[in-house]
Parts: sequence; C-alpha cells; structure tokens
Amino acid sequence: MEGLLPRLPGGDRVSPRATGPLLLGVRHHGPGSARAVRAALDAAAPRAVLIEGPPEGDALLPLAADPAMRPPVALLAHVADDPGRAAFWPLAGFSPEWVALRWAQTRGIPVRFIDLPAAHSLALVPGADAEPEPEHGSGPGAEEAGDGPAAGLRLDPLAALAAAAGYEDPEQWWEDVVEHRGSGGGAGPTAAFEALGDAMAALREEYGDGGHPRDAVREAHMRQRMRAARREFGDDYAVVCGAWHVPALRAKTTAAADKALLTGLPKVKVETTWVPWTHRRLARAGGYGAGITSPGWYAHLFEARDRPVERWLTKVAGLLRAADRQVSSAHVIEAVRLAETLAALRGRPLPGLGETLEAAVAVMCEGSTVPLGLIEDGLVVGDVLGEVPDATPVVPLQRDLTRLQRSLRLKAEAQARELELDLRKDTDGAKSLLLHRLRLLGIGWGAPTASRSSTGTFRESWRLRWEPELSVRVAEAGIWGTTVLAAATAKAEADAAAAAELGEVTALAEQCLLAGLGRALPAVLRALADRAALDTDVARLARALPALARSLRYGDVRGTDTAALGTVAAGLAERICVALPPACATGLDADAAAEMCGHVDAVHGAIGMLDRGDAADGLRGRWSGVLRTLAGRDTVPGPIRGRAVRLLLDDGALSAEETARLMGLALSPAAGPADAAGWIEGFAGGASGGGTLLVHDERLLGLIDGWLTGVPERAFVDVLPLLRRTFGAYEPGVKRTLGELVRRGPAVPGGAAATAGSAPEGFGPELDAERADAVVAMVRMLLADARGADDELVGVAR
Repeated sequence: MEGLLPRLPGGDRVSPRATGPLLLGVRHHGPGSARAVRAALDAAAPRAVLIEGPPEGDALLPLAADPAMRPPVALLAHVADDPGRAAFWPLAGFSPEWVALRWAQTRGIPVRFIDLPAAHSLALVPGADAEPEPEHGSGPGAEEAGDGPAAGLRLDPLAALAAAAGYEDPEQWWEDVVEHRGSGGGAGPTAAFEALGDAMAALREEYGDGGHPRDAVREAHMRQRMRAARREFGDDYAVVCGAWHVPALRAKTTAAADKALLTGLPKVKVETTWVPWTHRRLARAGGYGAGITSPGWYAHLFEARDRPVERWLTKVAGLLRAADRQVSSAHVIEAVRLAETLAALRGRPLPGLGETLEAAVAVMCEGSTVPLGLIEDGLVVGDVLGEVPDATPVVPLQRDLTRLQRSLRLKAEAQARELELDLRKDTDGAKSLLLHRLRLLGIGWGAPTASRSSTGTFRESWRLRWEPELSVRVAEAGIWGTTVLAAATAKAEADAAAAAELGEVTALAEQCLLAGLGRALPAVLRALADRAALDTDVARLARALPALARSLRYGDVRGTDTAALGTVAAGLAERICVALPPACATGLDADAAAEMCGHVDAVHGAIGMLDRGDAADGLRGRWSGVLRTLAGRDTVPGPIRGRAVRLLLDDGALSAEETARLMGLALSPAAGPADAAGWIEGFAGGASGGGTLLVHDERLLGLIDGWLTGVPERAFVDVLPLLRRTFGAYEPGVKRTLGELVRRGPAVPGGAAATAGSAPEGFGPELDAERADAVVAMVRMLLADARGADDELVGVAR
C-alpha cells in the first residue's frame, strides 16, 4: 500500500484506463473530488452517468434541474406505513455526485442511481432517521479504525492512507493531496481516480470488507446496474461512487453470482422525496457517517475560483466585525501573510483550514481563542439551508405546513433565531397556535423560552431552528390528518385516551388550550375528570392542579371557553384541601418534606390563579384554613410549617404578631435544632424572598438571631448545611444588610439594646400608610393600559 501513495496526485504519472467504463471513485462531499469529476466528465464525455444512490430516486431526478432546487438537499426514503424508518442521501453543492448529476442534466445525458434500493436497505436495518451507510471520506461510514475485519471495527480508509503517508490528521492529508493540488502535471483528469482506486484496492486486499459486511450486497447491485448500462451504452458510461467501492466494481464477477447475493433480500414499500438539508447536518459532529469536519470551508474551496485564502479571511473579518470586533483590512493582509508563512514552514502546498484559523486568532483576535467558536460555528460549519421546488412530492400535512409558513411569513431557517410574539395581534396569535400544534405533533421546530420583555401571558418567546429530521417527523405525523389542525386534534384525542396518569392529561389539556384545539378539549376533559376521580395520591393531584390553572390563565388571554376546565380544576382543588393535611403529617423524611413543600407552593399559586368569583373566594378561604392547619400542627415537618406561615403572611391572612408567635414556638428550646432549621428554611428560603422580609421586619430577624446564638455547638454543626442553603441563596445586597442589622442588634427581645420604635438607618419605625397609598393611583393606571389583561394582572398584584 505504501508504494501506491507516491502515485497519488502530485507524484508520478498514472496510465489512463485502457478499457471499460469510466470509474470515478470519490470522497463524498469533497470539493477536490467534485472538481476532478467535472474535469474527467468534460474530457471523457460519456453517454450516460451512473451515481451511487437509491434507484427509487430516479423518478425525482428531473426536479434537480429546477432552478428552485438549491443544495444542500437530500433524498429522503421512508417506509410507506412507518415513516419513522427512514434514510437520507445528502448532497451539497460541492458533492461530486451533485456535480455529476447536474453535468449530465445540462447536456441531456441519461443519469441514474445504482446503489441497493432503499426498499431493501430499510428492510435490512430497521430504524429511524438514519443516513445510509456511505463512507467517511472514500470508504463506508467509519467509526473507528481497526487492525482487520476480525476486530469487528469499521475501517476509515482516509485515516489508513494518511497514516501510511505519515500524517496524523486525515483531513490535512486529504487537503494536501487533493484539495490543494494543481493540474496534476501532465497526468490527465483521470489520474487521481486511478491512483485512489489502486490505493483502495490495496486496502481492501489487506482489510477485506473493512467491517462493512453489507457492502458485498450493495456492490453486487451496482454491478448489475452497470451490466444493464453496458447493454445500452456499451462501455461509454461513467460511474461516480465512493472510492472504497471501485475495486469491487472493477472485479470480474458473474451475473449469476451477483444475482445469488441479491436473491431473497427482505423488501418493504418505500416513498421518496427531496428535502432541504443543512451544512450543519453534513458535519461529522452531527452524527453523519459520511460527514466532514468543515462543510463551510469545503463549500468555500469549491466556490472560490481564485485566491481562496484571501477570500476566506475576508469572510472571517466580516463575521468578526458583525460581532463588534475591530478588524481592519490591514488585519486581513497580515493574517494572509501569516497563514502562508505557516504553510511554508510546515511543507504544505497551500494554507489549510488550520493555518487560516491560527492566523485569524493571532492577528484578528489578538491571540484570544474566545471568538474561535464564532468562526467555527458561523463559517467553518455554517448554517446554510437548502431549498426544494414546490413540485416536490410531499405528504399532505407537509403541504399544509408549507402553506401556513408562507401565509404567516414564518420561514424555516437552519440558523437558530429568537421570535417574540404578542398574542393580542392576530398574526402573532396564529404563529403561536401553529408552533404549539407542531409541538403536540412531535415536530420540534420551535421551543418556548422565557420572554425578555414581559412576564404577562399575552407574550410568548420562541427559539426556532429547522433541522432536516423534522421532514421525517412531518411524514410520521401525517397519519393523524392532512392539515396541521386536524392532525393535532386527532393526536390530542388519542393521547388523552392512552394517558395512564393524571399529570399526563392535565399537561395535554394545557397544550390543547395553547394550541387552540377546541374540538379536542371535550375528549381531554372527559379523560381528565375520569382520572381525577380515581386518583387518591395527593402529590399527583398537587402536580396536576398548576397545569390546569395555567390552562385557564392562557385560555382567558386567547378567548377560549374554559368553563368546563374550571369546574374540573375547582373539584381537584377541593380534594387537595381535604387530603393535604393528613398527607403532611404521616412521618415524611427530609426529602419527602422538601418535595411536599414544593407542592404546597405550586397549589398556592394555582389557587391564586383560580381566584375568580364567589366560589373561588370560598376556595381561597378553605385553602387559607389548610395553611393554618399545617402551620399549627406539630406533627407536620418544619419546612412545611414554615412555608405555610410564610404564605399566610404574604397573603395578609396572618398578622405580624401572630407570625412572630408561631416563629417563637418553632424556635423555642423545646424544638429540636434540625426541625427549627427546617422551619427557617421553609419560612425564609432564598427563592421566596425571605431575605427582604427579614430586612424589613426586625422582630422576625431578632427571633432567628436569638435562636441561632443559642443552638448548642454540636447541634449547630448538624443544622449548618440547612442554614447555609437558606441564607446562601440571598442576594449579596440582602446578605450585607442583614449582617449590618445583626451587628447593630435588631430591636426585639434578645437583641441588642435598641430602643422601642427605633429603626436602622434608611428605614422608618413602622409602615407609612399614607406613602404606601400614593402608589395605588399609578397601579390602577398601569392596569388600565393592559388591554383586557386587567384580571390577570390584579391576580398577580395580589
């Protein structure tokens, strides 16, 4: 094998083929291979072109000539009755197969795919969302190089050839011998293919199938299609395939032997189409077996007719300028010089990606590698998304989705982007409904994010990114209906019937309201009522109620009739009020108490959102009674009791004096240190704003201070983690103020000698009611500007 390497491009002349078809062994998605294929086809002018790919795609080849077809694109084949079993055959503008395809079409020459049909390949390997088994570089999809087929590992042909040539990096070897080569001296346009084919023959002689047992079947089918082409065109045709297959296609085998390999293969019915692809999914890091490390760089090498390094570094400068970095033309000039110097020192014919990136970091980024991630993501990989013509065959659901995307001006893009929606606007509301319906169907085009401009329910924020696999998800969802609305409705009804737990149904009800699926709500509510009536676990009931409350909240904003949902939610809340006190007094350990404390918080917030009308006022009163029961029952764990007291205090249902009394009882010497620390955690936990409360109420701070100073040393070590968790979550300013107050001595019994009515600097001795009332007019004005969101904002204000 080593003796073959000097005969690769740039070495001795290799004799052109003597007889037989023109076999062009390529590296998938290699721009050097693509240029060489074009030159070889121009020189040989064959009467037909055969390309490695599924024959089912032949009917779709005319679409490649449509001006609206813009690579990267992929052939998608999926099982007709199971769209999740699918495979892709990606093609970029710099893919040799795409170049050969377009070369043939522009000249009116027959072009065909010759790989094993997808009907067999999908039947042989059941699965979902898999690329076919083409190669890494010029051999089959490599995961790890091995010493031979016996090792059960897949061979990476490029890595083996690079290692034999003394290179550690296969990509660098490929750039040096293919991407950066000149005209090849006088060797001719096919010399590189002949040399690479001989190298692959040596590899296959040493490694056999290289860990790819299915290749024998694939290559048998390719030879059969070549025999059919020979009968039609003689030997005047060209074959464009992975270089790994060339030795097998050269081999002298009989038609009978190949037919025997293909006899009895399993088969399924498949459907094929073109789908948009992205440079990001061409990258090996995306999991694609035939992927490359730098699709954006390779696209640049293919498109740049001259001065590729200068043009590339100019792009880098533009990207950095867009990121507000100071980069001038002088930086570009110096970076080019540095890249060329590095290449010369390393004995490379031209600067490669490594040299250009090192030069960019040293010159444009002033030695900082922080912007390197931006360059690699935006240029080395890139976010280019291909396009397919409208005439491309798709499932009805995809056609309806395309129509909605156009009518809403919601373009599918490979680059992630943020989308802010105001649900009071008709167009934004329609966009929200579409995205929520797609999420319910499992088509994750958009993901909700926290809004940066508002916390109100009339605004939504989304992060959108279209991935090629979503085309498969759309095909899968097509079984539910021909339109997005019909499919989402049918899917929601089916999910409601199949849901096993109450929480699943409540989450589904929330999704239905967000997606505007009014027709699905009756079935979902029936399932919700049935499961709520049978569920006796208070924790599951508590987990379910907040989702129902959110559903009612969103329903109000979207104008949805939620009367039936409100009835179910109120009944659920009543059951929680009855079952919660006994559940909290049944010997909960620390973890269970913390979990139950979270449920109490969630139910409290949910009941606040359900607070509408006299019936809801009665519900709030009953919940207040539950909290009082929890706060005064010694058998309830400390965190839950402390949290109940805090919620009552925040609601104004408990006076400051009563709060101080309950805290004094909880922190009395009779209480165990661990239980008292848990009470403090529940009452003054950092996430609940307890620090601010202690800053403004010195009596409570004094009680905690007095208790803390009286904890025995041995017990203090035990409760220290709880206390650190409680007070460590406070904001730095709050902790600093609390420290100053404790140092001065809060004005409570047990504290420092502060006089009655005194207050720390910056605070009055008590609440100034007149000044507090002054803000009411402003709050009313703000609420009046909420355009229909008054009730919601009043609930939040409370």
